Amino acid sequence: MSMNTQGRPTGVEGVETQPGQFESFSGHVGLRLAEPLIFELGSTDTTGVDVPEVEDFDMCLGGLERKSEIGCPGLSEPDTVRHYTRLSRRNYGIDMGVFPLGSCTMKHNPRLNEKMARLPGFGDIHPLQPQSTVQGALGLIDELATWLMTLTGMPAVAMSPKAGAHGELCGVMAIRAALEARGDAREIVLCPESAHGTNPATAAFCGYKVKSIPAKENGRVDIEALKAALDDTVAAVMITNPNTCGLFETEIREIADEIHKAGAFFYADGANFNAIVGKARPGDLGVDAMHINLHKTFSTPHGGGGPGSGPVVFSDALKDFAPVPYVVKDAEGFHLVENKEGKSFGRMVAFHGQMGMYVRALSYMLSHGSDGLKQASEDAVLNANYVLASLKDVMTPSFDGPCMHEALFDDRFLKDTGVTTLDFAKAMIDEGYHPMTMYFPLVVHGAMLIEPTESESKANMDQFIRSMRGLAAAAKAGEVARFEGAPYHAPWKRLDETQAARKPVLRWEAGE
Repeated sequence: MSMNTQGRPTGVEGVETQPGQFESFSGHVGLRLAEPLIFELGSTDTTGVDVPEVEDFDMCLGGLERKSEIGCPGLSEPDTVRHYTRLSRRNYGIDMGVFPLGSCTMKHNPRLNEKMARLPGFGDIHPLQPQSTVQGALGLIDELATWLMTLTGMPAVAMSPKAGAHGELCGVMAIRAALEARGDAREIVLCPESAHGTNPATAAFCGYKVKSIPAKENGRVDIEALKAALDDTVAAVMITNPNTCGLFETEIREIADEIHKAGAFFYADGANFNAIVGKARPGDLGVDAMHINLHKTFSTPHGGGGPGSGPVVFSDALKDFAPVPYVVKDAEGFHLVENKEGKSFGRMVAFHGQMGMYVRALSYMLSHGSDGLKQASEDAVLNANYVLASLKDVMTPSFDGPCMHEALFDDRFLKDTGVTTLDFAKAMIDEGYHPMTMYFPLVVHGAMLIEPTESESKANMDQFIRSMRGLAAAAKAGEVARFEGAPYHAPWKRLDETQAARKPVLRWEAGE
């Protein structure tokens, strides 16, 4: 199959004619339709609608008006709809099948939540409306905040951060404000080796130096190394619990005590809160601040088609330093505190937060109830351990014993096979599965991090496990060709990812 100058096959992407088969005259193969770029389908000289000529008029844009043609291709409505429908059939998402990305928690987003988020009064309000006209929305924010504080055992929450990393920023800024209030010029933040990359990035963004804390052979924080690093220069320690290796930090209470004894604060990365909801409260573990990824724990979409939501809960030691605005209730109803004299570090965002995410998260909570949320965590841990137990004889678990919500394997089982973690993951696409998280956490060589979540049934898990066992057996049997060119059955075959990252072609040029 020939390639054009942009590096794309001229026929149906990724489809090769097998012996005894006929090439199609159309370029289509069955119902897998060849789909050029929209610029190749249409012409910039035509339009799909009739637009009347514009009479002369005076421009009022001060010389900023467009001088060149827009360059959009003209297609009819049916052709446009078909183009984007065909593209949509190439997507893979949680509504298509198992999505085993570890550390990302790609769980089902119930349609009930979507319906609630579109209700009048939630889906059509504006942040500049008078507060008297959005009492229901403010009440919902207040109720969601109450749930979050109850589930975490923390006395305060900031709802405005727009995502997990933004929540981290909020927490570390509150820590910095608390230290400044007591005249304590600390300059170091400690992060475990297995920390999410946003942890050291957030600390550095806030002006802190970052020091790494090693892990023990069992994948957990080395508490002796932590004790040795704690002194009066340490502002905070940022720990994920359960950690990125899918393990609960069993010494977490002692770790918290040591942090506080040194005068520092304990920031918990709440990315994996979905593994312990209803089972353990971060406030009881000594946490001072923790962000909550609503998409990971409470089923809101990743990003939500715009900003997501990463509320931050605070301990008594930090609650006075939380940002504005926040919701309060008095005799006249709900209202937002927009300005606060005193300790608050101020405002992070223009408005309160992402209303659509709030509605979805509270809908999820109310439909499950406290017992259902607990069961969701239990089922997530059960599914992960089922995967671990079912694959540990053919793959190599990175650590001994059970895991929490995600199972971590390394590449020792692929030694001397000629197959890499990347090859194995690409072959999963041919089996109909999105690859697991690869090469992360960095503390494990050739890491394969699998998180099935509570959304998957045993039947789905069994089918996934059969495919993984089959691939492991094929690799050990020397079937290298099956892996090195994978995926063979996807719309696109194996791409040069290094060149795609370093020299991406971002603009289509006519005639190429």
